[in-house]
Amino acid sequence: MTTTRLGPVVALYRYPVKSLRGERLDTLRVDARGVAGDRLYALRTPEGKFGSGKSTRRFRRMEGVLDLAAAYDGDSPVIAFPDGQAIVGSDPALHDHLSAHVGQPVTLVREADISHYDDSPLHLITTAGLRTLGLAAADAQRFRPNVVIDVPGYGFVEDTWIGRVVRLGEVRLRITGGAVRCVMIGMAQDDLPERPELLRRVGDLHETCFGVYATVVAPGDIAVGGDAHLV
Repeated sequence: MTTTRLGPVVALYRYPVKSLRGERLDTLRVDARGVAGDRLYALRTPEGKFGSGKSTRRFRRMEGVLDLAAAYDGDSPVIAFPDGQAIVGSDPALHDHLSAHVGQPVTLVREADISHYDDSPLHLITTAGLRTLGLAAADAQRFRPNVVIDVPGYGFVEDTWIGRVVRLGEVRLRITGGAVRCVMIGMAQDDLPERPELLRRVGDLHETCFGVYATVVAPGDIAVGGDAHLV
């Protein structure tokens, strides 16, 4: 089978709670659902909508979600608040703290029958694409990818992967399509300032798409430093 080396994996991310900031890791375990533990939890309103940076049929926009960060301690997410508090997901007091922060009643819930994913279980971007947008490596987290691949030069080269399989060590991912962006990419988060013009830039350069979505063909582990190959 012929393969083409794309470049090394330079960053891996997992987001324990949908729409909150996540954690940068050295390895990711990938199973049939996607990255193990990724977006497994979400903030849910009494009406059953999930917290997001945008409002749709399934999601409700909530202010301040990107001010919160989530990371796992064992199997339970821990939510870090801007005031320095860190509250474990199993603490009953967490729901009141989250509700006060986002300004509406919410509870932290684990995924059940309805997936917390927007469109796809995995999301990949390239450094070539970031450079084309005039962005630095630190800006990768604006797009909430799972995998960042270091591809030389410029351009949205990941478009050519659509319909094909990318191999990352033992993991095989089928690239299903481009990722349509929303206003969340320009929101301030962590040390990144607000960039309200960014969505328009992506629209002007690439019809509001950046990065690609994928489904899992073969599970396994992905590690930083490992090479990505196009099969």
